[in-house]
Amino acid sequence: MASDSAKFDVRTHTALHVLKGAVVKVLGKDALWTASTYVDGSHGRLTVKFIRKPSPEEMERIEEEANRKIAEDVQVRVVELNRDEAERRYGNIIYDLYPIPSSVKRLKIVIIDNWNINACNKPHLTSTGGIGRLVIRKWRFRKSKELLEISFDVVRGIDKHG
Repeated sequence: MASDSAKFDVRTHTALHVLKGAVVKVLGKDALWTASTYVDGSHGRLTVKFIRKPSPEEMERIEEEANRKIAEDVQVRVVELNRDEAERRYGNIIYDLYPIPSSVKRLKIVIIDNWNINACNKPHLTSTGGIGRLVIRKWRFRKSKELLEISFDVVRGIDKHG
Protein backbone atom coordinates (compact mmCIF):
# COMPACT_ATOMS: atom_id res chain seq x y z
CA MET A 1 0.00 0.00 0.00
CA ALA A 2 1.43 3.44 0.88
CA SER A 3 5.18 3.85 1.04
CA ASP A 4 6.85 4.44 4.42
CA SER A 5 7.67 8.03 3.48
CA ALA A 6 4.09 8.90 2.49
CA LYS A 7 1.79 10.48 5.05
CA PHE A 8 -0.79 7.83 5.79
CA ASP A 9 -4.38 8.95 6.24
CA VAL A 10 -6.88 6.37 7.48
CA ARG A 11 -9.76 8.20 5.74
CA THR A 12 -7.97 8.16 2.40
CA HIS A 13 -6.98 4.54 2.77
CA THR A 14 -10.54 3.51 3.63
CA ALA A 15 -11.66 5.52 0.58
CA LEU A 16 -9.47 3.25 -1.58
CA HIS A 17 -11.68 0.30 -0.58
CA VAL A 18 -14.85 2.28 -1.30
CA LEU A 19 -13.49 3.45 -4.66
CA LYS A 20 -12.51 -0.10 -5.60
CA GLY A 21 -16.06 -1.29 -4.91
CA ALA A 22 -17.43 1.50 -7.10
CA VAL A 23 -15.00 0.68 -9.91
CA VAL A 24 -16.10 -2.96 -9.91
CA LYS A 25 -19.79 -2.00 -9.69
CA VAL A 26 -19.56 0.33 -12.71
CA LEU A 27 -16.93 -1.42 -14.86
CA GLY A 28 -17.60 -5.02 -13.85
CA LYS A 29 -15.45 -7.97 -12.86
CA ASP A 30 -12.87 -7.08 -15.54
CA ALA A 31 -11.71 -4.32 -13.15
CA LEU A 32 -11.42 -6.63 -10.13
CA TRP A 33 -7.64 -6.80 -9.80
CA THR A 34 -5.77 -3.97 -8.09
CA ALA A 35 -2.31 -3.37 -9.55
CA SER A 36 -1.22 -0.70 -7.04
CA THR A 37 -2.39 1.83 -4.48
CA TYR A 38 -0.91 4.99 -3.04
CA VAL A 39 -1.87 7.24 -0.13
CA ASP A 40 -0.28 10.58 0.76
CA GLY A 41 -2.37 12.54 3.23
CA SER A 42 -5.77 13.24 1.67
CA HIS A 43 -4.59 12.20 -1.81
CA GLY A 44 -4.86 8.65 -3.08
CA ARG A 45 -4.44 6.66 -6.26
CA LEU A 46 -5.95 3.34 -7.22
CA THR A 47 -4.62 1.44 -10.23
CA VAL A 48 -6.59 -1.52 -11.53
CA LYS A 49 -6.03 -3.93 -14.37
CA PHE A 50 -8.55 -3.10 -17.12
CA ILE A 51 -8.81 -3.85 -20.82
CA ARG A 52 -10.32 -0.66 -22.26
CA LYS A 53 -10.53 3.07 -21.74
CA PRO A 54 -13.66 3.86 -19.71
CA SER A 55 -15.96 6.63 -20.87
CA PRO A 56 -16.14 9.95 -19.02
CA GLU A 57 -19.71 8.98 -18.05
CA GLU A 58 -18.46 5.74 -16.47
CA MET A 59 -15.87 7.68 -14.48
CA GLU A 60 -18.56 10.10 -13.27
CA ARG A 61 -20.70 7.13 -12.21
CA ILE A 62 -17.73 5.66 -10.30
CA GLU A 63 -17.37 8.88 -8.30
CA GLU A 64 -21.14 9.05 -7.71
CA GLU A 65 -21.32 5.41 -6.56
CA ALA A 66 -18.34 5.86 -4.23
CA ASN A 67 -19.90 8.94 -2.65
CA ARG A 68 -23.25 7.19 -2.33
CA LYS A 69 -21.55 4.38 -0.39
CA ILE A 70 -19.73 6.93 1.79
CA ALA A 71 -23.02 8.73 2.50
CA GLU A 72 -24.67 5.44 3.49
CA ASP A 73 -22.19 5.33 6.39
CA VAL A 74 -21.96 1.52 6.22
CA GLN A 75 -19.79 -0.54 8.52
CA VAL A 76 -16.21 -1.37 7.59
CA ARG A 77 -15.36 -4.66 9.29
CA VAL A 78 -11.91 -6.15 9.71
CA VAL A 79 -11.64 -9.84 10.54
CA GLU A 80 -8.39 -11.65 11.21
CA LEU A 81 -8.20 -15.23 9.99
CA ASN A 82 -5.65 -17.92 9.31
CA ARG A 83 -4.72 -17.65 5.65
CA ASP A 84 -6.14 -21.09 4.81
CA GLU A 85 -9.48 -20.21 6.41
CA ALA A 86 -9.60 -16.80 4.67
CA GLU A 87 -8.95 -18.43 1.29
CA ARG A 88 -11.53 -21.15 1.96
CA ARG A 89 -14.13 -18.61 3.03
CA TYR A 90 -13.56 -15.88 0.43
CA GLY A 91 -11.45 -17.37 -2.37
CA ASN A 92 -8.88 -15.39 -4.33
CA ILE A 93 -11.06 -12.25 -4.38
CA ILE A 94 -9.21 -11.14 -1.23
CA TYR A 95 -5.96 -10.72 -3.15
CA ASP A 96 -4.63 -8.09 -5.50
CA LEU A 97 -2.08 -8.44 -8.30
CA TYR A 98 0.77 -7.87 -5.85
CA PRO A 99 1.27 -11.04 -3.81
CA ILE A 100 1.19 -11.40 -0.06
CA PRO A 101 4.30 -13.34 0.95
CA SER A 102 3.61 -17.02 1.63
CA SER A 103 5.28 -16.57 5.02
CA VAL A 104 2.24 -14.51 6.15
CA LYS A 105 -0.05 -17.07 7.77
CA ARG A 106 -2.72 -14.74 9.24
CA LEU A 107 -4.58 -12.18 7.20
CA LYS A 108 -6.68 -9.18 8.07
CA ILE A 109 -9.65 -9.07 5.74
CA VAL A 110 -11.42 -5.75 5.20
CA ILE A 111 -15.11 -6.18 4.45
CA ILE A 112 -17.61 -3.61 3.25
CA ASP A 113 -20.63 -5.88 2.80
CA ASN A 114 -21.76 -6.34 -0.81
CA TRP A 115 -19.14 -3.81 -1.92
CA ASN A 116 -15.47 -4.71 -1.31
CA ILE A 117 -13.51 -7.47 0.35
CA ASN A 118 -9.73 -7.40 0.46
CA ALA A 119 -6.78 -8.61 2.48
CA CYS A 120 -5.20 -5.49 3.97
CA ASN A 121 -3.00 -4.88 7.00
CA LYS A 122 -3.51 -1.10 7.22
CA PRO A 123 -5.80 0.66 9.73
CA HIS A 124 -9.32 1.58 8.57
CA LEU A 125 -12.27 3.64 9.73
CA THR A 126 -15.11 1.65 11.30
CA SER A 127 -17.65 3.09 8.84
CA THR A 128 -17.61 4.83 5.49
CA GLY A 129 -19.28 8.04 6.70
CA GLY A 130 -16.06 9.28 8.31
CA ILE A 131 -14.37 9.56 4.92
CA GLY A 132 -16.10 12.80 3.97
CA ARG A 133 -16.30 12.94 0.19
CA LEU A 134 -14.20 11.43 -2.57
CA VAL A 135 -13.36 13.58 -5.59
CA ILE A 136 -11.72 12.01 -8.64
CA ARG A 137 -9.14 14.58 -9.75
CA LYS A 138 -7.81 12.77 -12.82
CA TRP A 139 -7.67 9.37 -14.41
CA ARG A 140 -5.82 7.78 -17.25
CA PHE A 141 -5.90 4.52 -19.10
CA ARG A 142 -2.56 3.03 -20.09
CA LYS A 143 -3.48 0.78 -23.02
CA SER A 144 -0.05 -0.86 -23.40
CA LYS A 145 -0.17 -2.09 -19.80
CA GLU A 146 -3.97 -2.40 -19.54
CA LEU A 147 -3.99 -0.22 -16.42
CA LEU A 148 -6.56 2.30 -15.27
CA GLU A 149 -5.13 4.84 -12.80
CA ILE A 150 -7.59 6.89 -10.74
CA SER A 151 -6.24 9.78 -8.66
CA PHE A 152 -8.55 11.21 -6.03
CA ASP A 153 -8.73 13.44 -3.00
CA VAL A 154 -10.74 13.02 0.17
CA VAL A 155 -12.42 16.28 1.17
CA ARG A 156 -14.74 17.32 3.97
CA GLY A 157 -18.34 18.24 3.24
CA ILE A 158 -20.03 18.46 -0.14
CA ASP A 159 -17.81 20.87 -2.10
CA LYS A 160 -16.58 18.96 -5.16
CA HIS A 161 -13.51 21.17 -5.39
CA GLY A 162 -12.25 20.67 -1.84
